[in-house]
Amino acid sequence: MKRSLMSRAPVAFFLASVFVIQLGSLPDHAGAELAASSLPNLKVSRATLDNGLRVVMSEDHTVPTVAVAVYYDVGSRNETKGRSGFAHLFEHMMFQGSANIDKGEHFSLIINRGGDANGTTSNDRTNYFETLPSNELALGLWLEADRMRSLAITQENFENQRQTVMEERRQRIDNQPYIPSMLRINELAYGDYWPYAHSTIGDMQDLLDAPLEAVQEFFDMYYAPNNAVLSISGDFDPNEAMPLVEKYFGSIPSRERTPFVEPEPPKQTAERTETMYDPNATLPAFHLAYHIPASRTPDHYPLEMLSLILGDGESSRLYQTLIKDKEICQEVSVGTDDRRGPDLFSVWAVMSTGHPPKKAQGVIYSELSRIAKKGVTKRELEKAKNRISAAFVFGLQSNMARAMNLAEFELYWGDANLLMLELDHYLAVSREDIRRVAKQYFGADNRTVLDVLPGSRPASEEK
Repeated sequence: MKRSLMSRAPVAFFLASVFVIQLGSLPDHAGAELAASSLPNLKVSRATLDNGLRVVMSEDHTVPTVAVAVYYDVGSRNETKGRSGFAHLFEHMMFQGSANIDKGEHFSLIINRGGDANGTTSNDRTNYFETLPSNELALGLWLEADRMRSLAITQENFENQRQTVMEERRQRIDNQPYIPSMLRINELAYGDYWPYAHSTIGDMQDLLDAPLEAVQEFFDMYYAPNNAVLSISGDFDPNEAMPLVEKYFGSIPSRERTPFVEPEPPKQTAERTETMYDPNATLPAFHLAYHIPASRTPDHYPLEMLSLILGDGESSRLYQTLIKDKEICQEVSVGTDDRRGPDLFSVWAVMSTGHPPKKAQGVIYSELSRIAKKGVTKRELEKAKNRISAAFVFGLQSNMARAMNLAEFELYWGDANLLMLELDHYLAVSREDIRRVAKQYFGADNRTVLDVLPGSRPASEEK
């Protein structure tokens, strides 16, 4: 499922903090009732400043708040070898002050006016956002412009945030059950494909070795108006907002930037398997990953619908089989990882006590093979379409959700208005489409399997 409209597989959800909506409590028919009459009638206007900053505005006076989101076209895929983790580092650095804002003051200014703010990093982009009362739009714009123009990149700030990131890695990855495997599956599946094989949080040795000059160069390369999208959504007047955008952002100079050149997609000709041990885990678990095309390509839509049929909710095929009937798994989830480039179809499962991963994997392979031969039922596809329709509607209800989705579509695909056409692609998926992609992408030679076992690697297996 698309990351901005539905909850995703744990692999992708951890590696890219994103806006999601949980639909577990919605009835299966909710989408059918909403799709025809409740899709938001978004008012979207677009502009580009002379310095290259793209501006997207969506006016909606339902709630007296306004959301501001700035998306920079830089994620971990843009990093070079030996300089991993820089995109995520800047998610922290951007709150360390700028010419007119003291360290930490960005948060305090927003919170003291009843708003909230944050930032996230993914493989494909870095974003910063705040929600404010309607009359504080100028503050949000000024804050974002000041750090775009004059971020305080000092040795003290760099060292402080470098240590913060390293501590984050220890707390959120190294000492958490199963999380290291969520990084390893990408390394294993993508192999030599650097943009997506390495983790967003980066290699800690790379950060330790990095000089301040490299950090400044990264900022100069990517944190420029001609490499960003500014999105505003909510209770505001675009005719009043645009002069503010010009006032605060218009004089920030554009910079020469090196466009991202996507390498050749990874080629896999045989199944890849690996077993890793996790001292923090209590039960066996496993990842399956299959190479699939990038997001918003024709085959991606039926693959997303298939992920819903397999793993969305208690009535899904794998929940019914692995958890309810056979009782061999405690948890199972399925999803596409939704990258701009070559993507993965991912399955994650935690076993029940006494059951090895291979037992559940065999069930999943049989289910995929059955779908490749016989397809899915009319009812299953209808339910999936209802769910995506509901996700689309509820996923665009808040000002921040609209600002973020519109910014992402503008940044990734060149036109925020494409968001309004997105639901049609899902509703056009047929049962034959799903059968065809199941037959095409789920062969053993396109599969990566990572088993995760509790404890430490036995001495007999040590090299």
